[in-house]
Amino acid sequence: MNILAIESSCDETAVAVVKDGRTVLSDAIASQADMHAIYGGVVPEIASRKHIEAIAALAEQALAQAGVTRADIDAVAVTYAPGLIGALLVGVNFAKSAAFGLNVPLIPVHHVRGHIAANYITHPELEPPFVCLCVSGGNTLIVDVKDYTRVEIMGATRDDAAGECFDKVARVLGLGYPGGAPVDRLSQGGDDRRYELPRAHVADAPLDMSFSGLKTAVLNLVHNAQQKGEQLELKDLAASFSAAVSDSLVPRAMEAAKRKGYGKLAVAGGVAANSRIRADLERACAASGDKLYLPQLSLCGDNGAMIGCQGYYEYLAGVRGGMDLNAYANRDIQKG
Repeated sequence: MNILAIESSCDETAVAVVKDGRTVLSDAIASQADMHAIYGGVVPEIASRKHIEAIAALAEQALAQAGVTRADIDAVAVTYAPGLIGALLVGVNFAKSAAFGLNVPLIPVHHVRGHIAANYITHPELEPPFVCLCVSGGNTLIVDVKDYTRVEIMGATRDDAAGECFDKVARVLGLGYPGGAPVDRLSQGGDDRRYELPRAHVADAPLDMSFSGLKTAVLNLVHNAQQKGEQLELKDLAASFSAAVSDSLVPRAMEAAKRKGYGKLAVAGGVAANSRIRADLERACAASGDKLYLPQLSLCGDNGAMIGCQGYYEYLAGVRGGMDLNAYANRDIQKG
């Protein structure tokens, strides 16, 4: 079964062709990162316009790279939530048109479910159930993946997402947008204990997280140093910040894995590319005996392949979208 998959939830336009859920025939991506870097973050109106400009040609590119024609497409999958509403609407409306024109089923896919599915591409042997730590610019969740289309939230951030925190810290450090990779590079070889930064705890929900206090602490540290004319060791600050994020994520993910006892822990989303978090998870799983599944770096960020993969399992579960399918800026992952 060949699925044409479309992702446009933020600032990447992505179209892929995926066969039977796990074989990626093509994965074409048009990034807008350089354009939004001028503004220090994503400008929703610009993102939506650029999706409109890119999506049709990108779909043709994906078909050509896959070596298939329109007649070979059996279904169209699309990210319909969550994300920037204008950006999502571009992808959803293009997908509806494509499904209608090709006379094939339309499959709505939750963006975070797509990130989880990126692990099925990297690790063909992975099957539910397992626990997944989902960390990206807009979402930070610990999810019990009971089945391919049945999930339950075990823990979540109460405020900022971890990826958003990386972007804000990168901006104040003058590292540009997006912030995850530059902060990661800067932190290499830094002293992760030089600056004392907070690790938040939610008393009544031990698996929940909070990153707003950490973000504010870094911003205040930098601004106070600037006002006093003091020089900060940026490498050490980046390392201390990365350690604080990891210390908030890893123990909770391990506790969730322990509670479920599946023996399998996966990670998903753009922040899954962070070298400190990956290394800390590897050490923790080596100690606990849990099998760790990390997506390949190219599949950590937004891409169409992950939507095609999850779309296949949603299709098998009977999920279909009609011509009245809408986009949603927020949507519970448990509802699909």
